[in-house]
Amino acid sequence: MNISVAPTPDLTEAERARILAKSALFAPPPATLPDGRRDLVGLSREELAAEMVAIGEKPFRAKQLWHWIYHQGATDFAKMSTIARPMQQKLAERFVVGRPGVDTEQTSEDGTRKFLFAFRDNQKVETVYIPGLQEDRGAVCISTQVGCTLSCKFCHTGTQKLVRNLGAAEIVGQFMAARDSYGEWPSPTDGTPRLLSTIVIMGMGEPLYNYENTAKAMKIIMDGEGIGLSRRRITLSTSGVVPMMDRCGEELGVGLAVSLHAVRDEIRDEIVPLNRKYPIAELMAACRRYPGASNARRITFEYVMLKGVNDSEADARELVRLLKGIPAKVNLIPFNPWPGSPYETSSGNAIHRFAKVVSDAGYSSPIRTPRGRDILAACGQLKTESERRRVTRASLDANKVDAA
Repeated sequence: MNISVAPTPDLTEAERARILAKSALFAPPPATLPDGRRDLVGLSREELAAEMVAIGEKPFRAKQLWHWIYHQGATDFAKMSTIARPMQQKLAERFVVGRPGVDTEQTSEDGTRKFLFAFRDNQKVETVYIPGLQEDRGAVCISTQVGCTLSCKFCHTGTQKLVRNLGAAEIVGQFMAARDSYGEWPSPTDGTPRLLSTIVIMGMGEPLYNYENTAKAMKIIMDGEGIGLSRRRITLSTSGVVPMMDRCGEELGVGLAVSLHAVRDEIRDEIVPLNRKYPIAELMAACRRYPGASNARRITFEYVMLKGVNDSEADARELVRLLKGIPAKVNLIPFNPWPGSPYETSSGNAIHRFAKVVSDAGYSSPIRTPRGRDILAACGQLKTESERRRVTRASLDANKVDAA
């Protein structure tokens, strides 16, 4: 039996510092527009108050603006009726309340909606709204990076190189723009059911490699005087950036989903290359340390089913052994194919046999129904259309050279 040993604090802090320093190399562009105005979305309460003081206003103005921006969803200062017109004009001269632009919007036959959002530097990410089985349980799948640095072999997003991190405004802006699309402002205060009631940070990128911006965005979203989404309605997915998992649990306390996908290091090293740095034993130890994990708040383990790779009953039994002592749920995900992918989806029989082994051991093991496959919006299929076109053009150009 493996014995979980807590990491040496000095080593953990050093590794966290290294991760944050590397993250800074992929920093988002400044929040200031070419005309000199500042975007107020993405600022903390303290930063917003400081901006008000800097223009000669009292800090209470920040509370007014916070309400209009994050509770009412207003983007036009002229519509902020509790603010006098001269002040509205003063704000409009110096600030904006931004949103990512909607480049394209597609709706699947199953109701899943995929947005391609464009930012001010013309970088783009995909965000997905997944309707729930109940009226008030729809989820917005949010991206945290343009591209990805992990190169997981089964994931289409992983074939797009990391371009940069998203800023807090760009992360929270995805949820706000989705709310715009569904007309779900102002934020509910009376328990009224909403379509957009849950956030899963499972889109493009590894959120723990962009921790500072992701955490800032989530704190804004969880603020009770704004959007007011409970931490129980937010799940952050990681491929296993072990040093940052502890900090995420301590500072945010949101639900945790771990992209496991294999139960043996030799397989996980291949399909989730991050495992070479943080192997399974270290990852599972971090899960056991995750604050707040309980039967009421189980850690979700994501497990994509790859034919002949990780789908045997022996794999299922090893998964059960790894989960011992962890309040856990296992999401079994039939592999969602994408053009050029090297893997096949496990058979229905193999998936059900796997699920039975896990379920018989006392762990919930639902088989996820693929959503949005027809618009490449399902798990592991996200990749910006601009990048698809770039790769296609490069391939065509190469073929022309070969034929010449």
